[in-house]
Amino acid sequence: MRIISGQYKGRHIRVHKNFSARPTTDFARENLFNFLNNYFDFKETIVLDLFSGTGSMSYEFASRGCPLTELVEINPRSCSFIKKTIHELQITTIIPHLADAYKYIIHCRNQYDLVFADPPYTDEKTGELPFLVMKHELLRTKGWFVLEHSGRYDFSGDMNFREKRKYGSVNFSVFCKPSD
Repeated sequence: MRIISGQYKGRHIRVHKNFSARPTTDFARENLFNFLNNYFDFKETIVLDLFSGTGSMSYEFASRGCPLTELVEINPRSCSFIKKTIHELQITTIIPHLADAYKYIIHCRNQYDLVFADPPYTDEKTGELPFLVMKHELLRTKGWFVLEHSGRYDFSGDMNFREKRKYGSVNFSVFCKPSD
């Protein structure tokens, strides 16, 4: 796994073969960030990364200059790996939380410009995430929620749905909080 762009561009993160998380592919990450770059000034973007796994998305946000990225990961081993990587890269703008993402959403009192979620493809509650993010007001006005998911989901009927992007077998659905 490598960091695609920014301050840490080209840095390789070594993930053990028996690591249980499924990192977003380099190809999908690169294309998603090319898309997001047209809409966000990362130097002014506050991010929440749910279901962080290896932390690959958070490293990309930090590398591009996001002043704050909070990440949530339930697996203690994964969270330790993320903390170790943050330390090795000397990143000061990522705050990791060892927590269940669904509980974090319910209890979170912060708002973000961008919320990214990459739940396990086998997670049966994935379809609830757009509703939960909006209900618990995690997004600032005009904020975006980007959900990575398998091809079995179609969110086009959701009132906050903006568009779907597909890169190889990776699907991203984008939801926007409307202006107040």
